[in-house]
Amino acid sequence: MKANLYTNKKHWKWALAIIALLIIAASLWYTNRLVKSIAEQETRQVKMWAAAMEQQAIMMKSTEEFFNKVSEQEQLRVDLLANAYRRVIDISTNENTAIYLEIIQNNISIPLVITDTKDNIIFSSNLPPTQEGKKTFDGEMKHYYSKFPPIKIDPGYGSVQYLHYNESLIYTELKAVLEGMIDHFMEEITLNSVGAPVIITNEDQSQILSFGNLDSLLMKDRNYVTQQLEFMRDENDPLQIEFMNTGKATVFYRTSDLVEQMRYYPMIQLVVFALFLIVAYLLFSYARRSEQNQVWAGMAKETAHQLGTPLSSLMGWIELLKMQEEPFVGTHEMEKDIERLQIVADRFSKIGSVPVPEPTDINYLIRDTMDYLQKRFSKKFEFEINLPEGELVMPLIPSLFRWVLENLTKNAVDAMGDKGKITLDLIDDGDHIHLDLSDTGKGIPKSQIKQVFNPGFTSKKRGWGLGLSLAKRIIEDYHKGKIFVKSSVVGEGTTFRITLKK
Repeated sequence: MKANLYTNKKHWKWALAIIALLIIAASLWYTNRLVKSIAEQETRQVKMWAAAMEQQAIMMKSTEEFFNKVSEQEQLRVDLLANAYRRVIDISTNENTAIYLEIIQNNISIPLVITDTKDNIIFSSNLPPTQEGKKTFDGEMKHYYSKFPPIKIDPGYGSVQYLHYNESLIYTELKAVLEGMIDHFMEEITLNSVGAPVIITNEDQSQILSFGNLDSLLMKDRNYVTQQLEFMRDENDPLQIEFMNTGKATVFYRTSDLVEQMRYYPMIQLVVFALFLIVAYLLFSYARRSEQNQVWAGMAKETAHQLGTPLSSLMGWIELLKMQEEPFVGTHEMEKDIERLQIVADRFSKIGSVPVPEPTDINYLIRDTMDYLQKRFSKKFEFEINLPEGELVMPLIPSLFRWVLENLTKNAVDAMGDKGKITLDLIDDGDHIHLDLSDTGKGIPKSQIKQVFNPGFTSKKRGWGLGLSLAKRIIEDYHKGKIFVKSSVVGEGTTFRITLKK
């Protein structure tokens, strides 16, 4: 049966669809696995980077502690210098001051200035080049030595002096190196090679000290910053770091945006695959339908051409029968059949062209078509035609619309077998007309209702399965209407509905 052939075709379509889905699934699985592998690799790199930063922070903390001890030792040296100078100028003692003078002379790194109560410079050592030769302790020099409070030197006889000092040259150089290390460390954290977004805050997280691999414009939005900190805290434990100048700092970090984007790549790929399949299916369907239209149009026109010659010959023979002394009694009906064949040839000739609808009384068209068909079927088939009274004029292509009625009626007769009833109801709701054609045949299984209009589908042993497909094209393409199976019950019958806009 042709239905089995169509079913096999459908099974092949499903098989190809399943194979395509399996290919897509395999591609998505591999892509997802690759993305996951890259994400895990970057996560490991971020973890290694975080561990390295933590170790470097520990090393810097040790360096800072060492630096602080150097500072403490330097403070003791300053105190020692102050005591030595006090001993040197204390005339009330009979001590040997050579050792104290040696201590003062061995100071080759700590800048110091000794002044009286009127800021006159009494003694100086290790001054910067811009301060050498000055006699008065004022201006920029006073500001330069303002970091540490001066040490009061009172020998006890009313001549009070003050020792002003600053960090030693070695200490200043070490401090510059350490600050450079801190700046480099901060830069390494924020602009890291693994591309991890980083935010550095103070201890209570009320201030952003630095950030990297994040949009600087978005970082001005406090809500965005809070959201990023929550993401980072959920993904990785923050690092605690101590700096000499800034105190404790907290480093928040997460995996790069590239990995976040790659996690969505399989879904994007799936959408792209789906769009590609949809577009390919639509193009294939359009090309297939266009090809079918060309084939059917060519077959139809060739059929109309082939019918022309025998029809002309039959018309001549009928005229000869009329000229006999005793005319053949069936001549009138033969003329009707030839007229019907001419209509059929006209229908075929219009397939593939663009016929223009013309105002037609659909009531008369239906009644005339059904009267003709009823006379050519067995008396065992009952016809019930229910039409509204009067004329109902609407745009139709009469020859093609008759063809639809004939196809539906013939299918109904075939479905009923030896006998049955065909009912045709025309309903006018104002904007549309609904034409229902019902039979009492064997019905259509629910699994096949959506397939009855497909080219090649038929449940009969003979036939090409094109009748309903052509009917659908005539109604939808030429009359801009709809045709569908309104209802069908196996063993009871089927109702087809045609809906046309007035």
